[in-house]
Amino acid sequence: MSEPANAAGNGVALASRIQQLLLPKTPPVCSWGCIGVMNRMATALGGDYFDFISMPDGREVVFIGDVTGHDIQSSVVMSLVYGFLHHCALTVDDPLTMVSQLNRFLVRFADHGTELDHHFSSTLFLGIIDPASLRLEYVNAGHVPPLVLRRNSLHRLASTSPPVGFFAEAEVATGCFGLERGDRLLLYTDGILDASNGTETFGAERLDAFLTATGGSYTRFMDELAAALRDFGAGDPPDDDCSAIVIDI
Repeated sequence: MSEPANAAGNGVALASRIQQLLLPKTPPVCSWGCIGVMNRMATALGGDYFDFISMPDGREVVFIGDVTGHDIQSSVVMSLVYGFLHHCALTVDDPLTMVSQLNRFLVRFADHGTELDHHFSSTLFLGIIDPASLRLEYVNAGHVPPLVLRRNSLHRLASTSPPVGFFAEAEVATGCFGLERGDRLLLYTDGILDASNGTETFGAERLDAFLTATGGSYTRFMDELAAALRDFGAGDPPDDDCSAIVIDI
């Protein structure tokens, strides 16, 4: 192998290890809910990311996103997003300010070189859950809508803003949802919807039906979701990153 190719391979391996360090190994243990996660990457360098941040006042930040691309630059964007949001959570107490500041930061960073452009962009869902009231305040920046299953009804947390990193003065808005005991909240990335068996994609309708029909614990739910994707005929590894967070309130 040539020296440049070897250096490139080492760079990819290092970036992949950094990504694995950033992704949480286990979800947090919370008094107000049970949390499970799934992450299946298409390549050594993925574009999906998610994490949880405990705020000083006891509220919990949960975020999930999908960076443009699957290369070293996407891993850099992921690192920037992680670091920025973790820092924000120490000083900022609302999702609107967090996402607005992150958006401006990514746009300024991309402005350092014209070749970066939209590659420093990402979809993002960021929510803050108050364990006392179970109120979820969130910004959905162009991400696929999380789903809340309440008994037999599904509620979608639709997009409130464009993806971060595109527009310096993007109009960012918040949404609120009052969670209740017994609710199941599912956050996921578009790799699940776009999973293909060569003929059709898994799609939103199939995911809705799966969520409505699958009971049991949060751990069983995640196992069943992975099995449903395999049974559907989606590739392993998948064509696109597939990530999900399930929270049982």
